[in-house]
Amino acid sequence: MAFINDDFMLQNDTAKFLYHTYAKSLPIFDYHCHLDVKLIAKDYQFSSIAELWLAGDHYKWRAMRANGISEEMITGNASSVEKFEAWSKTIENCIGNPLYHWTHLELKNYFGIDELLNENNWKEIYNKANKVIKEEQLTARKLLQLSNVTYICTTDNPLDSLEYHDKISADKNFKIKVLPSFRPDEAFTIGEKKFVDFVKKLAQITNTTIKSYSDFVKCLEERVDYFDKRGAFISDHSFEKLFFKESTDEEVEAIFQKSLNENQITDEEYKKFISRLIIDLGAIYHKKNWVMQIHFGAIRNNNTVMYERLGPDTGFDSIADQSDLAYALNRLLDTMYQRNTLPKMIIYNLNPEYNHIVASAIANFQSNEEGIKNKIQFGAGWWFNDTEQGMLRQMSTLADHGLLMHFTGMVTDSRSFLSFPRHEYFRRILCNYIGEQVEEGKFPNDKKLLKKLVENICYYNALNFFAKDI
Repeated sequence: MAFINDDFMLQNDTAKFLYHTYAKSLPIFDYHCHLDVKLIAKDYQFSSIAELWLAGDHYKWRAMRANGISEEMITGNASSVEKFEAWSKTIENCIGNPLYHWTHLELKNYFGIDELLNENNWKEIYNKANKVIKEEQLTARKLLQLSNVTYICTTDNPLDSLEYHDKISADKNFKIKVLPSFRPDEAFTIGEKKFVDFVKKLAQITNTTIKSYSDFVKCLEERVDYFDKRGAFISDHSFEKLFFKESTDEEVEAIFQKSLNENQITDEEYKKFISRLIIDLGAIYHKKNWVMQIHFGAIRNNNTVMYERLGPDTGFDSIADQSDLAYALNRLLDTMYQRNTLPKMIIYNLNPEYNHIVASAIANFQSNEEGIKNKIQFGAGWWFNDTEQGMLRQMSTLADHGLLMHFTGMVTDSRSFLSFPRHEYFRRILCNYIGEQVEEGKFPNDKKLLKKLVENICYYNALNFFAKDI
């Protein structure tokens, strides 16, 4: 029997029934990814499995480094064939890592390959996969269609023209919705040169003179409007830590001016500015009926030598910690709630030690008169947590503190066009978790109830949560 078989990860009869009857055929709403929209717009034809698999995939790069592979074979100038061979020598050593499962799911789903990739058969598999890519014309759009995707939300800089989104939208023959997300990371780099550069570019693109913090926020809102007109309904924010510091308008203005003049700001000033900008942007999203995503807990670019050599997002990030998270998160949400500007929100923590802190905090702010279910969502296991154990920890914590029935489910958070089997992986783990609860007598064996639970989490909750003329 093939390793990736029909009942892969399904360890009980109830799980098998739930997955094959309800979960398997549902489409995918991938509301957070990092796919290159230009490749979708141009319907890019991939040249090889090496290009599809290894370009930009820092998950694989980390594993290859741990396997003693030379950097030349990872991010260097080695040929595609050499890099594929190096990955093949690595994958059989990835037992226990989700990369082993993802790799073989991808080989099975897109290329019909059941063999386990290793250093002995890599050339055969390389040739088989490349033959499929050529004969089946596996372009960016074809891969999305094969993945049964209906909606994709990319991650986009506020200064982006969104021209490629416009081109995709204008093509009425392409039915998959590819929508932008507002990702204003540079707006939070107060005290750095990149912040000053961002303000200048923002002023240019909005044809405005930015003299004050108020001007700055108005220009950001103008860009939100620009995204909104192109179908956007979601923002995304990435922080190492979450802060909350009270501030007056005068204090925030003074901090803004100091940064524009490239004067050093204090740690206290930094926290005040970040807190205020999160709250003010939240108010804008609330007005637009957008969803605000917050990812926090990554400490980035930790290997200085490799960062200077390769730059960011190359596999040298890890999990951060902080001491005052419960206070900061509750106060941020409470301030927006008091002002009646709390938007729909999804919060993802990278440090699993904080699962219960996050899940219990968001439960304080679910009250709303709009009838929104789980208005503040505890996001799916993210990055170092999109593993079997990470997903199970997230789901069980959500069930402990809130309503698992209204969970908006999985995202790929990926740059790879082959990453959509992560949704299948999640669905199999979800169905197995529910099946275990049923067979242990903890959940009722009520097919109507279980159908609702599985289908909601896998697809319909996301569709309803983000509903904004989609």
